[in-house]
Amino acid sequence: MDGNEDRIRQAGPLAPSQGIPTLTVAELEADPHGTFRTWRPRLPVVGHEVAGFVVLRARDVDRLMRDPRAQATESLYPETRGIPEGRLFDIFAHGMLTANGAVHRRRRSPFTRTFAARMIEGLRPRIRAAAESLVRAWLPDGEVDLVERYTALIPAQTLADILGLPHEDIPRFTHLAYEVSRVLSFTFGPEDIADLEGAAAALQTYVRTILEARRSAPQEDFLSCFLAEAEAAGDLTPEEVVVQLVQMIIGGTDTTRVAGAMQAALLLQHQEQWAAVRHDPGLIPAAVAEALRYEPSVGSAGRVAREAIDLDGAVVPAGSMIMLSTLSALRDEAVYTQPDTFDVRRVDLPRLHPIFGGGAHRCIGEALARIELEEGLGALMRLAPDLRLTGAMPVLQGHSGIRRIGPLQVAA
Repeated sequence: MDGNEDRIRQAGPLAPSQGIPTLTVAELEADPHGTFRTWRPRLPVVGHEVAGFVVLRARDVDRLMRDPRAQATESLYPETRGIPEGRLFDIFAHGMLTANGAVHRRRRSPFTRTFAARMIEGLRPRIRAAAESLVRAWLPDGEVDLVERYTALIPAQTLADILGLPHEDIPRFTHLAYEVSRVLSFTFGPEDIADLEGAAAALQTYVRTILEARRSAPQEDFLSCFLAEAEAAGDLTPEEVVVQLVQMIIGGTDTTRVAGAMQAALLLQHQEQWAAVRHDPGLIPAAVAEALRYEPSVGSAGRVAREAIDLDGAVVPAGSMIMLSTLSALRDEAVYTQPDTFDVRRVDLPRLHPIFGGGAHRCIGEALARIELEEGLGALMRLAPDLRLTGAMPVLQGHSGIRRIGPLQVAA
């Protein structure tokens, strides 16, 4: 960022101007879809009591994902939340997800080859086999929590295999990732920061320990290659090496965990659509895409306005924090027919799914996430075709960042 960043930090996040209402975290958490549905036809942007401005409409969210005037927030977000330093702060200050320009490209580059779509597609048979093994493990148990026994484990095992992490470490690093990801919501208070900082420090210590083991005894895995290339090139600082892997663990486990559970729950709630997908596996990619639209696992992407941005007459001032609401955009009546209806045969989804972002920050793990979700759903259809909900729909919380999900009780 340029010198404007110092002015933003000194002033703090700008408040919405007169005529733009400011929504509270409480009302957004209580009913995000209903709140966005109320305001989206009336205004392109509303105020947020913590995050500055919330962009509501699909066209504007899509455009600003790629607009150079709306840049990644770097360390501005933790600073505005009372986190000016520490291990939690470092995840924002040294990570690719929150970086801009040449710094972003430098931090992202080592992952580009590994996550190329063709290479990731080669993992599909292994992910399919892992999903089927997980289903067979809990099928005899009767009622289970599908999140704990299935949807949390598919991305965690896949990530462990890519990085060469021991499977026995999965409960540890997934728990820490889940704790750290709370910082991306607006529901934590000052009293929670110490616990979040502790989880961030523990996760970074875990990554450092694994990296030291690879330095001492390199293996034929991604981590060894990544470490050797990064140190040979000298492009990443030691702190950046750790933080990129921390961000990868958080992004590669928590989001797919939520998405996998919600796609199963939505199909089980709509039994005629479960039956349609079960009888026609060709519908699986469409079912995955529609579930990601209807209840996205990521509610928003954060940006900061580098200059004033006019959205149909509503001006977001320079220096403002912006929340690009994918949660609102994916139910925009101007784009989707009957947006509040879950329909796996929907034909109005764009070719590039908005849930994965856009521009330079489009999700590097998109191909992997799609395969995990498709193969996870496919294994359920093949091995547990009579799966049913045994309780209420899972509680999905959050209007921003990585959303959080409760148990999903099912039985086959």
